[in-house]
Amino acid sequence: MSAPLPTTEGDQELLRFLTCGSVDDGKSTLIGRLLHDSKLIFEDQHAALERDSAVSGTVEDGLDLALLVDGLQAEREQGITIDVAYRFFATEKRKFIAVDAPGHEQYTRNMATGASGVDLAVILVDARKGVLTQTRRHARICALMGVDQVILAVNKIDLTGYDQTVFDVITAEFMTLAKELAFASVTAIPLSALKGDNVLERGAEMAWYEGPTFLQALEAAPVGGSASDAPFRMPVQWVNRPNLDFRGFSGTIASGVARIGDAVAIAPSATASAIKEIHSQTGPVAAARSGEAVTLVLEDEVDVSRGDVIGAAGTPVAVTDQVAAHLIWLDEAELPPGRPYIMKIGTATVGASVTEIKHAVNVDTQEHVAAKTLGLNEIGFCNLAMDQPVAYAPYETDKTLGGFILIDRISNATVAAGVIAFGLRRASNLTWQDLDIDKRSRARLKDQKPCVLWFTGLSGSGKSTIANLIEKRLHALGKHTYLLDGDNVRHGLNKDLGFTDVDRVENIRRVAETAKLFVDSGTITLVSFISPFRSERRLARELLEEGEFLEVFVDTPLAECEARDPKGLYRKARAGAIKNFTGIDSPYEPPEGAELHLQTVDLTPEQASDAVIARLREEGFI
Repeated sequence: MSAPLPTTEGDQELLRFLTCGSVDDGKSTLIGRLLHDSKLIFEDQHAALERDSAVSGTVEDGLDLALLVDGLQAEREQGITIDVAYRFFATEKRKFIAVDAPGHEQYTRNMATGASGVDLAVILVDARKGVLTQTRRHARICALMGVDQVILAVNKIDLTGYDQTVFDVITAEFMTLAKELAFASVTAIPLSALKGDNVLERGAEMAWYEGPTFLQALEAAPVGGSASDAPFRMPVQWVNRPNLDFRGFSGTIASGVARIGDAVAIAPSATASAIKEIHSQTGPVAAARSGEAVTLVLEDEVDVSRGDVIGAAGTPVAVTDQVAAHLIWLDEAELPPGRPYIMKIGTATVGASVTEIKHAVNVDTQEHVAAKTLGLNEIGFCNLAMDQPVAYAPYETDKTLGGFILIDRISNATVAAGVIAFGLRRASNLTWQDLDIDKRSRARLKDQKPCVLWFTGLSGSGKSTIANLIEKRLHALGKHTYLLDGDNVRHGLNKDLGFTDVDRVENIRRVAETAKLFVDSGTITLVSFISPFRSERRLARELLEEGEFLEVFVDTPLAECEARDPKGLYRKARAGAIKNFTGIDSPYEPPEGAELHLQTVDLTPEQASDAVIARLREEGFI
C-alpha cells in the first residue's frame, strides 16, 4: 500500500492572494498595514521603514506602509507599484503569500503574471472614484486566470466620511460585473488601509458594517482544490542522462500523484510505458505529488524530450495543433493575425500564429465587439494554430497546460498571454495526398534548381526594375521563372487587402505560400514586394527548405526614393493623401542578414542584375 502524502504546507494551509485594481487605490498600503499591525515585521525593518518614509514617503505624518512592499527605487520615487511584489507571512490560522500587482495600465502584463498562480484576488477600489476601467480590466484578467474568489476592498472609505451609501453603490456596481465574470464568491469590505479601519480591527466609524475584517476574510477563504486530486501530469523539462546507465526525465509535477508502477502515456506521441523509479532532491521515493520537482525513470526505452508531457495512462493528455483561447495583448504594436510567433506552453516551445480574432472585449461594458486586431492591453477571443501538435488542457482544468505566452521572433519580447478555452480539430478528411512527381523531378526536367529570390526595399528603390531584368536574362538562358510583383498581385489574389499593418502581414503570408507552390513546381520564383516587416520575410524563408530562399535587399536611401518617386506616391503620402505609407508613416525594417545587398546608389539596374545572376550560378541554381 502506498504511503500517504501530505495535504498541507507544513502544519497550515497556504493561501496565495493577489492585490490588484486601478493605480493609487492603496494596494501596497493595504499589505503594509496588514504586516505592520499583525506585528509581522522585524525591528530592523521597522527602523528602515521609518527612514524610508522620511525620504520617499507619500504620507504627511508617520509611516508610509506601502514602502514595505514597493521595493524598486523607481516605485519609491514615483509612489507607484511597477513590478509584482511577493511577501510571505503567517498568522496563527494560516500561511499567506501576498502578491502585490501594479495598477498602471502599461504594467498589465505584470498584473496578469501575478494573477496566474493565486487562490484569491483582492480587488481594491478607491471609494472616492468607484469602479474604473482598470478595475474592470483587472477583474476580467482574474477571471481569465481562473481566480474565482474575490475580496472587494473599498478603500479610503474614511475620505468619504465613512459613507455607507458610497460603499453600497460601489458594491452593487461590482456585483453586476462579478456576475458577468462568474466569480464563485465576492466579499465586499469597506476599509481604510491608511488608518487601519477593518483591516485587522473593526472601524469605530462603521458600526453599519457587520461583515468580516480583511484579515478574517483572508483566514476564512477556502483554499482551492488540490492539484493532487487531478490526473497525473508532468511536463518534461530536461532529459537527465548523467551516464550511460541512467536515463530519466526531469520536471515539476503539474497535477496528480506519480507512483512507482503507474502506467503512463507520453504526449504528443501517445507512447505507453510505466514508472520504474522516482528520484527527488532527497533521493529515491515511492511517490510524488503536484508541485514536487522529480526525475522519472520509465520501464521502457521510449522517445521523450523537453516539451513532452508524461501523464496517467487512464486519462491521456489531449493533443492538438489548433486552439481557441482568450488572449491579452501586451505589445504597443497591434496584433496582426497571421504573423508567426514563438509560443511557450508548459515546457514546450513551438511556432504559432493567431489565425482569427473571433471578438474583442469592451472592458467597460463587457460587450463582445468585432475586431480585426488587438491593441495594447486589449482582450480578445482568438483561434491560434501551432506548427506542430502540443499537449494541452483547458485552462480551467489545468493552468500549466492551459496557459501560454507568445514571444516576438525578432525582439524576443513577450507580446501576449493567453489561456486555452478548448482545442480545435481539423476536418477528419483533411490529409496530405501522396504525389509521384515531386519538386526535384520537376526541377530536373527544367534543368535548374528552384528557389525564391525575395526582393525587399522601399517603394522606388528599384526592386521591380531589377527583378524584371533578371527574369528577362533567365528567360534568355532557357530557365523557367515567374515574377510575383507587389502591385500586380494586388489586382487579383490580394485585391481585398488594404495597407494597414494587419493587411500587410496577410499580403505577405499569401504571397509566401504562393511562392512556395511555384518552388514546388521547380520554378525559379522572383518576388518583388516592399515586405516591410522582418517577421513576415522570416515566415516566407521558413516555408522553404534550407538554401531555397535568397533575400535580396535593394538598399536605397529614403531621400533617393523620394527624389525618384516614379509613381508620385511619396508626394501624395507627404500630403496626407496616402496613409500607412512605408518610410513615411509606416516603418520599414531592413534585413539584418540578406544573402544579397544591392546598394542602388552605387549600382545601375544592370550591374545589380549581374550580381544576382552571378550568385545564382555560384549556388548552382542555374
